[in-house]
Amino acid sequence: MRVPRPFPLGREGIYMLRPRLFSIRTVTESALICLVLIVSSRPTIAQSNGSNYILILASGFLCDLSDTTTCPATGKDASGNTFEMSGAGMFDAQSKSMKAAGTYIQKSPNGNALETGVWIASELVSFNSYGAVPGALPRQGMAIGSAAMGPRRMPMARASMPTGGLAVFRIQPLPLSGLPTMAVLQVNCALGDAPRERSLEGIRLTLERNHTQFSEEVSGRVMFLSMRPGGSTPAKHLQQEVAPETSEPPHN
Repeated sequence: MRVPRPFPLGREGIYMLRPRLFSIRTVTESALICLVLIVSSRPTIAQSNGSNYILILASGFLCDLSDTTTCPATGKDASGNTFEMSGAGMFDAQSKSMKAAGTYIQKSPNGNALETGVWIASELVSFNSYGAVPGALPRQGMAIGSAAMGPRRMPMARASMPTGGLAVFRIQPLPLSGLPTMAVLQVNCALGDAPRERSLEGIRLTLERNHTQFSEEVSGRVMFLSMRPGGSTPAKHLQQEVAPETSEPPHN
């Protein structure tokens, strides 16, 4: 049997294969650090109104190495397949604008990985606030990065306030192999005056390509931080903290 010769790889082919050269850990750290830098470098938006929120999805200080239920955020479908996610971002509940990204992995009921990749948020559909909860943040600040990468801490924004709520996003999962798709992601933070039917914290996800619904919140911690008028995050300090980390070559 004659085996066809592969097509030579041009610049486009090398670019398409490049994501496979990096481990999922490297992609995760890069996505989260970039998102926090984006969020922390936009003080003018935070000063404009009180409808701006930071999204923390099963990452940073929400993760507890001694408690595997904190990260990642996991949803399950009727067949037992799971969809695990982590990420961070920022959105404006009034203008519906947002920037968010992270990583995901879809698994079969026996735990085998079916699909792995990164996701980006394209649209805020809605946000229903359950109210602010002062004192729900650790005093030492927000940690970004994992223990393996050397976590860095940034001071909390003075005007940020932990807030419960239900956010609905349109996201685009970008698999490391295969075609991208679209999905609707629900993120529920049960802080504040959460309704009884939304007392479980976590995510629900619907894939548009096959209408698969991961409608059972399995695990994962999520939080919204309300950026009140006049508040800003210390971008310069954060950039100094993460710069040495991002300059190192990725490790597989």
